[in-house]
Amino acid sequence: MSTHPKPVAIVTGGEGDLAIILAEQLTESGFHVLAPGRKELNVTSSESVETFFDAQNRVDLLVNNAGITRDGLLLKQTPQEWSTVIDTNLKGAQLCSQAAAVLMMRARCGHIVNIGSYSAIKPPLGQTAYAASKAGLIGLTKSYALELGKRNIRANCVLPGFLETRMTAPLSDAAREAAKGKHALGRFNTVEEAARFIVFLQTSPHLSGQVFQLDSRV
Repeated sequence: MSTHPKPVAIVTGGEGDLAIILAEQLTESGFHVLAPGRKELNVTSSESVETFFDAQNRVDLLVNNAGITRDGLLLKQTPQEWSTVIDTNLKGAQLCSQAAAVLMMRARCGHIVNIGSYSAIKPPLGQTAYAASKAGLIGLTKSYALELGKRNIRANCVLPGFLETRMTAPLSDAAREAAKGKHALGRFNTVEEAARFIVFLQTSPHLSGQVFQLDSRV
């Protein structure tokens, strides 16, 4: 079992663009950061989650960042595509949060941040599974805040906004411009700013059970 004198942050989906930048910023702010990729932590597998968290003796911050999309219209989406998205985005967050909460309750301190999406509020066409999974994260967040607050454990949900990442890279220029046109400020949020907000949220001990949208869509 690993030990570390610094506060420990775990960022799932560690190979993603947001996770990489967030890990850098958390490290700069004094955290010992673990950002496992899928090979190290398969969030859809209860066995993988149990093995990973059994190796930790403390978790001060858990960021449930692992997520995928399998877009498709309702009538064309296969059961496997649906299950893959729900298992990764929603079940994965639940499994990791349960495991981390055990360690946090022992310390009577901790913070769970779920990375949500604007799609949970206003989904585009063809994102049934993704929107459902991200809407579920909002419900998980508020439930965690109520259940764990008495142990001084916080839970919040961050909707980073449309970010220029590998996940959005396949979109056409026309689709990207259409998305930008829905922003009151006419610009997207950035990965760096989204990460900076999460670091800020960690320093705000009285915020819990909240959903934070980080762009200018209204």
